[in-house]
Amino acid sequence: MGKLGGRVLVAVDHDVIVGTAEIHPNHPAAGSHVANAGFMVAPSAAGRGVGRALANRAMEVAAADGYLAMQFNAVVETNASAIRLWESLGFTIIGTVPEAFRHPQHRLVGLHIMHRFL
Repeated sequence: MGKLGGRVLVAVDHDVIVGTAEIHPNHPAAGSHVANAGFMVAPSAAGRGVGRALANRAMEVAAADGYLAMQFNAVVETNASAIRLWESLGFTIIGTVPEAFRHPQHRLVGLHIMHRFL
């Protein structure tokens, strides 16, 4: 089953860190077979495929570590590029928590829960 700790992945371009991903169990104990992950990409690397590369690698690592699925609990519904990326990688929106995120421009918006079997 999944690991109790976590992993950190780093994307490097010409000796410069351009992105990170961290993988951990979505829930402890009986839920530890489902991974969760968080991603950050440097603004200077936006649109260059760094997020997609990190996402693909994170799914590979999670599967190798014994996770059976990956779930994101808080994908902001106005983040169209993230939703497009996750859907293109096989994730589906399994629910939306309404008005769960206080967006600086759009006020209260929903948070999608997205899931994919590995």
